[in-house]
Amino acid sequence: MQQQYEGYKDLADSLKSASALLNLERKSQLHQDIITICNHLVNPSFRIAVFGPFNHGKSTLLNAMLGNRTLPIDLIPTTGAAITVKYGSDVRTRIMLIDGTEISRSGTEVLQQFAILDGNRQMRKDVASVEVFCPHPFLETGVELLDLPGTNDRDEQDNLVREQLLSADLVIQLLDARKLMTLGERENLRDWLLDRGIKTVIFVANFMNLLEPDEQKQVQNRLRFVAESFRAELPPGFSNLYRVDALPALRARLKGDVAAANSSGLAAFETALQNIVGILQPNRGSVRLPRVQAIASQTQFSLKAKIYSIAIEIKSFDDKQNSKIEIKQKAANLIYQGFTISVEELRDWLALSKLLTKYQADAAVALAENNFKAWQTNTLKKDLTQLQFAAVKWLYQAYEFFQEERPQDLLIPFPSEPQVILPSKPSNIDDLSEPGSIAVGGGIGWLLGGPVGAAVVGSISYLLNKNIQTQDEQLAKESYHQEVAKLCISAIEDYLSRFSSQGLSILNEYEQKAEKVICFEFSQEPLEITNKRQILQQLQNSFNQLLRELEKVKILSNHQSYKEVPKYTNPNRKYSPQPDKFKTSARKDPAIKQQQQNTAKNTGKSVSPPPPPKASPSPRKEEVEAKFRDWELNEEIARMKAEMRSPKACRQTSPGSQTGKQQNTTQSNKAPNQPKTQTEKDKITRAYGILGLQANGSLAEVKQAYRTLVKKWHPDLFVGKPELLKQAQEKMRLLNEAYTILSEK
Repeated sequence: MQQQYEGYKDLADSLKSASALLNLERKSQLHQDIITICNHLVNPSFRIAVFGPFNHGKSTLLNAMLGNRTLPIDLIPTTGAAITVKYGSDVRTRIMLIDGTEISRSGTEVLQQFAILDGNRQMRKDVASVEVFCPHPFLETGVELLDLPGTNDRDEQDNLVREQLLSADLVIQLLDARKLMTLGERENLRDWLLDRGIKTVIFVANFMNLLEPDEQKQVQNRLRFVAESFRAELPPGFSNLYRVDALPALRARLKGDVAAANSSGLAAFETALQNIVGILQPNRGSVRLPRVQAIASQTQFSLKAKIYSIAIEIKSFDDKQNSKIEIKQKAANLIYQGFTISVEELRDWLALSKLLTKYQADAAVALAENNFKAWQTNTLKKDLTQLQFAAVKWLYQAYEFFQEERPQDLLIPFPSEPQVILPSKPSNIDDLSEPGSIAVGGGIGWLLGGPVGAAVVGSISYLLNKNIQTQDEQLAKESYHQEVAKLCISAIEDYLSRFSSQGLSILNEYEQKAEKVICFEFSQEPLEITNKRQILQQLQNSFNQLLRELEKVKILSNHQSYKEVPKYTNPNRKYSPQPDKFKTSARKDPAIKQQQQNTAKNTGKSVSPPPPPKASPSPRKEEVEAKFRDWELNEEIARMKAEMRSPKACRQTSPGSQTGKQQNTTQSNKAPNQPKTQTEKDKITRAYGILGLQANGSLAEVKQAYRTLVKKWHPDLFVGKPELLKQAQEKMRLLNEAYTILSEK
């Protein structure tokens, strides 16, 4: 039995812990019920409560059972507190006040001061408990009697009675035979007893002696109906209905008149009561647990409601955060993809083989004509600036999006200008002395004019487009021109080699720095949400603990325990795209790898013209593809920025619903809203026709058709073809107009 009570203590602790987590108001019904039932669970005594409306004779019945006027009785409602009668060696009273003061007196006279209603029929508000100790053999068996204030008088009294009934193992509901089972009594029986698991109830009818014999028979029949309609959970063989004339019984006991006590019904009732208690008392758990189940069920529902409420708040926050993080991750990946492609294009452009193929001839000619600086500014610098800007713009996109480290500009300087010293002219050539032919040794400030200059330029073109073989030096004049041309070519190769090597090195360093720009830091979770996570975990743990304790005492539940929630760890770290994911095939090009590792060549070596370029797609087509790719990436990033600024967009992505990507697909595939006017209908129909689509096509289909047609009709593809160029420009105007109409409707 002791082990059983220890189990009840664990159950009581679980209920109290749940009550604390629920932050219930102290005066709330559930809080009071939990405290009452928890205290009752660990109470070793067997409590019998006398319950009924005021002036039904409850105190009189208890005094008759005790054999003296222990409790205050009067013709008006008097009991103003729950009075617990316990065993004691002598009659004495102990009163505990709310402030902790204890008042102990011999006898029961002090009850007149603390336990009865005042002149305004109000209970004292400073009394916490009232106990009377009495040397009665029935009480000595561990039984406690509870005298409750009358109901149907004041709300305060009703609340006190309702609370105290939970702590009673057996309830004696006292009825007035003159007005048997009123509506209020039936409601109290249902609401205060049955619905709360209190089913060990005995009905006692008082005042039968005040009725005529014929009336007594009628009342007796009605009492049987009441008893039969309520199936009390009493031991088999015992009735749940008795008749006791309380006042005559008290008088008989005070006089010692045994016959009168028997005729009042008191003796039969006491005998039955003692036998019932003798059976129920050893197994008090079977009496108390049903009402524990009722209170625990309410507690579980309250816990689940609070758990759900907090979980919804956390889920809403997580959904918004996850949506923002997902958008940022996609944006970071897209920006890094664009940046990587642009860097690869610049790296490919900086490859020495590509520079020589594209620029060596023109640069050598410009050098020979003393126009190198202008060529460097108008051609090489212009192309470099475009490629540099194409890469850097992605970092500024990232900075605008993530506000991390401000990007630095990509600066690739040009090497010092080529240095060429003219060789000594052969003595047998005199036409180099024509006006305008000068040479500045040790520098590039030299000028070849007239036929000699034209011959050098021609030799440069010849040397860069043919393999040099052993030349017949019959014509000294031609050999000299080729020698000068070789010097120009060699100087330009050295210049471009230094430019390539330095540019690739700077580009590699810049690419590493870019990782600090194209990234974002996960925001710190607000303290409020962190606290809610902790509260949620505590509530779920409390719910699961209560379930386990109920199972220990064989109280089954329809609720399922909560799975353990993983502890939330705030990442508080930076997200950067994975570089390897976006590396293009250009990085694997052996020619580019060779150029990356190439150091400046020794200018003293003989000139080896580069191999002819391999067949490749049309440069104009590649440029169109690059422009369209950048346009698509920029459009996607702009859409993400709009989503980041829209709280609604963040709320739409949630577990259990469509992901943001799925939602966008769904939205893009919806049929557009019908226009209001016929003019708008005609415009939309014409736009679909221009894109070659059926009417009411989805936005995804519109984008795909536009993408395909732009790649086909981009004006850059028709440079040098005036008629086709004009046709392409008109086609692009129509395509842009159609796309605008269909994407904005």
